[in-house]
Amino acid sequence: MTVSFILNGEDVSAKARSVDRLSDLLREAFGLLGVRSDCRCGRCGRCLVFLDGRLVPSCIVPAFSVRGKEVVTIEGFAQTEDYREMVEGFAAAGVETCGFCEAPKIMAAAALLERTPRPLPREILEHTSSAPCRCTDPEAIVKAVQAVAELRARRLYRRAGQ
Repeated sequence: MTVSFILNGEDVSAKARSVDRLSDLLREAFGLLGVRSDCRCGRCGRCLVFLDGRLVPSCIVPAFSVRGKEVVTIEGFAQTEDYREMVEGFAAAGVETCGFCEAPKIMAAAALLERTPRPLPREILEHTSSAPCRCTDPEAIVKAVQAVAELRARRLYRRAGQ
């Protein structure tokens, strides 16, 4: 079957079998290697994407179910101001992540900040646990997300004062 959807802002179509998962389609049909499907059960977080604005593990999403929907991968998210703020906040907090957890941690934190502009430390820990990794101290992630929240607040206050 052919599946048509919006991928990182572009209208796309691809052939998919009924057993294909979204993570497979993204990697195989579109070459988006930022989406990894290591656990294939939605637990590791390495396949996180935004599906119609919600953060989901793409390894458990049937490929055919995205017909007519919008998918944003880390490659698409990396083109946004939100991504640049996330990277800046992580750097300001001194967070260095590994290649496996960086994209899902950033996407999980961005999803949280979209819903909750000033999250509490426990909210940050709960939300970023969807992308587990042993390379980064959880408290450093809390500081990084708080740094991004502060950057965004300052940006908003600057706009309001203009």
